[in-house]
Amino acid sequence: MLKALTSYGMNKKKRICILGSTGSIGRNALRVISDLSDRFQVCGLSAHSNINLLAKQINEFRPDSVAITDESQVHELRRRLKRDVGIFAGKNAHEELAKQKEADIILIAITGSASIRPTYTAVSHGKDIALASKEALVSAGHIIMREAKRRNSAIIPIDSEHNAIFQCLAGNDVSKIRKLYITSSGGPLLNTPKKKFKNLSRRDVLNHPKWKMGKKISVDSATMMNKGLEVIEAKWLFGIDVDRIKVLIHPEAVVHSMVEFVDGTLLAELGVADMRLPIQYALTYPERCENSLRPLDLIATRKLTFTKPDTGKFPLLKLGYEAAKAGGSVPSVLNVSNEIAVKAFLAGRIKFTEIPIIIEKVLSKHKKIEFPSLDEIDGIGEWAESEVERFC
Repeated sequence: MLKALTSYGMNKKKRICILGSTGSIGRNALRVISDLSDRFQVCGLSAHSNINLLAKQINEFRPDSVAITDESQVHELRRRLKRDVGIFAGKNAHEELAKQKEADIILIAITGSASIRPTYTAVSHGKDIALASKEALVSAGHIIMREAKRRNSAIIPIDSEHNAIFQCLAGNDVSKIRKLYITSSGGPLLNTPKKKFKNLSRRDVLNHPKWKMGKKISVDSATMMNKGLEVIEAKWLFGIDVDRIKVLIHPEAVVHSMVEFVDGTLLAELGVADMRLPIQYALTYPERCENSLRPLDLIATRKLTFTKPDTGKFPLLKLGYEAAKAGGSVPSVLNVSNEIAVKAFLAGRIKFTEIPIIIEKVLSKHKKIEFPSLDEIDGIGEWAESEVERFC
């Protein structure tokens, strides 16, 4: 699954390129890099259109190259910069930056399907990846993992759940895994009766009790679609049959995931609910180093509870499992349908309860392609988007 990565000493800084630096993960990654400035150097940053924050990041971290997909913002971005920097602009800007020769590791923090092509580009150029965008493997795992193996490119997950599994597997034989357990806090609606879902406001849905995240992933947490997508991602990252990947509700959000081995041993990764921890491990791997984050207080934690998820209340988790088992192009349809439906909900065009209904309707109309190419995945995405819009 992974090659042996270079160990970086104090005399050589690891050069980091962040795709999606203005989002939640990108901002936290830069906080990690600032905290460990003796170990890291930023060589690339990218955003879609947030030039206010991107310009500040460029002036502070001084990368060699940057990318922005909104070409209309290039002139204004240059005006705000205190130094000359190479700028890639347009639809393929992230992909161009992903080819950067100077980077030791590419951190993929672009949200949604937009992460697929840049992730493939990075691995096809032999780059090691710190992957925060689960959608890339959900839609194109069969292509990206095959290319990563061919190019000897390491993919280290940043999602707290997959990063936890990655840590639990260190030094262990993957063939000896009995089950993977992906934990979920249950999101903001864990204790909300389903009959009240139809009257939920956007604020209710975005009010996550444990994690501070972007709007899209916050909605996915409320529907539990995020866990369905994580099951598919785990399938590709760790080469595990879907039937051996289980989701557990764990409201304390202390155990970030677990691995059960054939001898009955269960290994778990515990920590505070702060995305800087998995980001740091992904960037420093295979090393560990100190930081300024508060450690987990086990005494204050007091208890750890686990229950089965309610797929009747959260049908998108069940759809995620079904898509994972179906394989082929089905996960891509699931991913894009969800992406567009969530966007429609956030825009106030549909109700929260309509998200799973629309996604299921689109899935029922899709004719599966067994091994879709990247171009076919793009086409499938366009079809799914138009279908969701039609239902909206």
